[in-house]
Amino acid sequence: MADLERTVLDFYQINTLNPVQWPTEKDNESDGSDDEAAAKKKTNRRKSRYQALERAVSARSSIVPGSENSGSGIGNLVQKDEPDPLGTTESVVRTLKQLGVPLQDDLRLRNRFLLSSTTFSPALFLSQMHATADTQSLISGLEILSRSIDQKSASLKVLVESNFERFVRAKATIDNVYKEMKYRGADPAPPRARTHSRHASRNSFRSGSGPPAIASPLSPATDPRKKNALIKESEYGVLGVKAPLLDVSAKAEEVWGPALGGREKEEHLKTVASSLDQYKEHVETSAAIADSIKRKDYETLVEEYTKARRFADEARQLAEEAKSVQPSDEQLNRILLAARMWHDIEEQIQVLKRDTWRQLISPYNAAKADTPEQPQDDQHMELISLLLELGVEDNPVWVWLLSRYDYLKSKIQSTAERSKVEIEILRRRLANADKPTPQTIASHMWALGRQSVETRSKNLDAADVVEVWETNVAFLNNLLSPQGILGEVLEFWQTVRGFIDGKTQRSLPVGYNSESKDHHRLSQQGTVDLQKAAVELVSMIRESVLMFFAGPPPEDISLLFSPMPPPSPGTPAVPSMSGSLTPRDPRFNLDPNNPPPPSPKKGETWERFAFWPPWSNCLSGVHYLPQMLALVGSGASDMASIAPVGKGDTGEVERVRTLVTVSRERCVLMLCSAWNRDAENFKYVEDWNRLPDSGDVTRMPTSFAAFEGALLSGMQKILYISDAMSKPGAGDIVLPPPTKLLKMVRSQYVTTLYKTLGGMVVNAERFPKKADDEWAVESDGYVLVNTPANPQLSVSTIGGGTVDASDRNVRMLLTLSNLQFLRSTVVPVLHTQFENAFSVKLTDESKTIRDVLTQIDARLFKAYTRPSIDALHRIIHAGVSSPTWSPAPSNTMRRAVRPYVYEALLALVLVHTQVSTTAASLTTEVLSYLLEQATRELLDAFKTRARYDLEALTQATLDVEFVAQTLSHYTTDRASELQSAIYQELDARTDNDARARLQAELPEMRAVLKRLREASKGEFACFRKPKRGAAAAAAAAGGPAGTGSRGGGGGDAGSDRER
Repeated sequence: MADLERTVLDFYQINTLNPVQWPTEKDNESDGSDDEAAAKKKTNRRKSRYQALERAVSARSSIVPGSENSGSGIGNLVQKDEPDPLGTTESVVRTLKQLGVPLQDDLRLRNRFLLSSTTFSPALFLSQMHATADTQSLISGLEILSRSIDQKSASLKVLVESNFERFVRAKATIDNVYKEMKYRGADPAPPRARTHSRHASRNSFRSGSGPPAIASPLSPATDPRKKNALIKESEYGVLGVKAPLLDVSAKAEEVWGPALGGREKEEHLKTVASSLDQYKEHVETSAAIADSIKRKDYETLVEEYTKARRFADEARQLAEEAKSVQPSDEQLNRILLAARMWHDIEEQIQVLKRDTWRQLISPYNAAKADTPEQPQDDQHMELISLLLELGVEDNPVWVWLLSRYDYLKSKIQSTAERSKVEIEILRRRLANADKPTPQTIASHMWALGRQSVETRSKNLDAADVVEVWETNVAFLNNLLSPQGILGEVLEFWQTVRGFIDGKTQRSLPVGYNSESKDHHRLSQQGTVDLQKAAVELVSMIRESVLMFFAGPPPEDISLLFSPMPPPSPGTPAVPSMSGSLTPRDPRFNLDPNNPPPPSPKKGETWERFAFWPPWSNCLSGVHYLPQMLALVGSGASDMASIAPVGKGDTGEVERVRTLVTVSRERCVLMLCSAWNRDAENFKYVEDWNRLPDSGDVTRMPTSFAAFEGALLSGMQKILYISDAMSKPGAGDIVLPPPTKLLKMVRSQYVTTLYKTLGGMVVNAERFPKKADDEWAVESDGYVLVNTPANPQLSVSTIGGGTVDASDRNVRMLLTLSNLQFLRSTVVPVLHTQFENAFSVKLTDESKTIRDVLTQIDARLFKAYTRPSIDALHRIIHAGVSSPTWSPAPSNTMRRAVRPYVYEALLALVLVHTQVSTTAASLTTEVLSYLLEQATRELLDAFKTRARYDLEALTQATLDVEFVAQTLSHYTTDRASELQSAIYQELDARTDNDARARLQAELPEMRAVLKRLREASKGEFACFRKPKRGAAAAAAAAGGPAGTGSRGGGGGDAGSDRER
């Protein structure tokens, strides 16, 4: 029975005795058989006389019993079955079938077990056929196989020996017949003698490439006897009759073809035309659908597919009715035509569905280049509508939302990780570079108020530092902006909410017979899962940003060493960062064998945070941090606007608030640290160039005002994140800054003022010289001096705004003028800006800063005037204590001022010249103070004498009055008091006679004083009171510095001098 089943299966070439459908491979075979039958019918008109010979050749496979045709139709000598070569069984196929090897389904596998096949595999045969055989049975099988081989070899040997003479005679006969037919009785040309040249032997196979050989006289072209010879040139004997046969055939076809085939063709065309007219829609539907798919005309596609489905349903109904009633031929034709049509259409639709699914779940890989203006969501809705119209088992809405969630999740993770590593690469390059010098830092602060807004951001810091800041902003912009990933998450939630609420489904089709209506509803569990997905996406963004601000820099940068993996099928590709970064930025082409070393641990504050560039100053920080926090604040507000986040778990809302709070706190902490460091280096900003519109001060006060103003303005944006408050609901997420941060900023602001003032004092007092050159002066920072080594760089050639900063007195005066400008203008403006920005009052701090400014001013003022006071002390005491100071009694009527008075006044002239040319606004203050000190020194000197006679009393009065009248423009209340004290001391040390005689001498003394002043008018012209117009011009040029006295009250000593 088993042999019979196998025979049946082999004959029909099927796999089972109970097939349920017609094998698809039989369709091709049937088509081929039809073609063969038609060809046979056409060629049966005239049978070849070699038909028997051809039939014998075609039936060659019948020689071997059990041979069969292969799947390609080519015969072979492989048997269907054979006994075991080892002698264990009579049927290899039946035995393997019992062992569970499916030989009937796979002919190639069966041939590997048959010894007669060329693909026989001994190893596979033994492992399957004799898997359980023992050694003894295998040895016995080997003996049987050896005997079988010997028997076959002996049989072949006997066959060859017995028929050898026949083989020889047959071979000779065949050669003679071939020679006779080929050469027509002529002898072939003798072969050319072959030389034994090694060169010729080596090139014997290349002789064909040489020039063509001379035509032989026996060639078919020249010898008519060779026309029918069996050679290639004569087409093996048929060349002579081929051309006439072709001509005759063409003529016969031309004459009798229309007559013989016209009626048959007519009947065939009528049958085809009637069938096409009757089933026109069935025939045209498949082509219409293919054309619609090609043109992407989905509306026409849906209409045609609906029509095809209706035809298929009608055919199914006829088939159901045919089970009980015998169908007619027309019904059978209709069922077959519908089945054929449906098969073709279903193949096209399945391919279209696969492509549509691929586009739906991979929107960024399959973006339509021909419709770039079409929104992405509209494209998805179009694809979903198409799938619903075509009818699918899976819910396309759910599949698309899940693919969108997976895409956003992978994009958030890859963008955050890659961006952080790229930022860390740039940070490491900065950290391993040399630390910028204080002069480099000061150059950026110096240039703050001297550049346009367009170029200011590029010059706030070094180019590498600015690059890190811009990379930080680009990272947060890609992650948190409405055009970035967070914007895509918001769009995702809007779409999800539309499907949950049922609003979006209203525009979706229900499909054929409402079969897709169930896909319009999301399950309750699906709704919960989508809400969790939205929360998870928000949480991933929030964690990435929080770790960027609060976490340490990443240690592992191997992500940049591995190439970006290609997106797997069905997984959306993640576009590059900033939507603009290339897949491999040239800046990050790193050598895996030589990665950037980690940042050195030097105890710097920026080593703990990933967002702060190494060695960055506070100006670049205060410029970029408000932009970064504005993105964080607006992004946090957008996160809270998602319903599952803002109205769901309260803990998630609190975590979003924590993101803003922690990010702001870290920014303020790092900015205050940089602010403090830059304040220490602000003294290097001083370049000792005068301010163009105020010649008494340098550029440092205005640079400091611009520096502090930029810091306070930026700090206000950082603390209150004002740029993000325009978002709806931002007030609930971006909370006011805590008191701790306000105190930190307040303390840092005051500290900055103290350190800047201290730096100004250092600039004024310290100016070290080089040890090897007593003429050259080493510049401290940006101090500009005259050096003999560089004569081109002199005061006169640098510009009118440059001063000789190597002179300590010049630096003192300019610093005093700067301090007065700070105290009167800059600091009050900064206090007001701070109070308005942070809504606090700096009452105590203002008083403290004023006191500090006063103390520093007094310290520098005394330091400047001390050399002049010492000189006055030496000159006056030496002159008064001189033995020749008092006139001799014999010369009592000599009236003249002593030389020490002229010497002291000339010293004051030098001071006046220096002050008026360096800081003119300080002239009155300095000269008034020195007048007070000179008067005090006169008082102290006069106290050293015990008695004053008339001559001494007259001389002292002349000296005091000459000084007082010469410096009358600079007289103060304190100087008048000291002058009165001098007269009281003189009066106490004289007698009544001298007093009485002095009163008589007063008119003459006035005349002498007038004459002496007229004589010295040219020498002391600088002390005269300027005219009203000149005074006003001087006051305008003097700038903001004050003119108050440091010595006390005003008034004059007229009555005392009269006495």
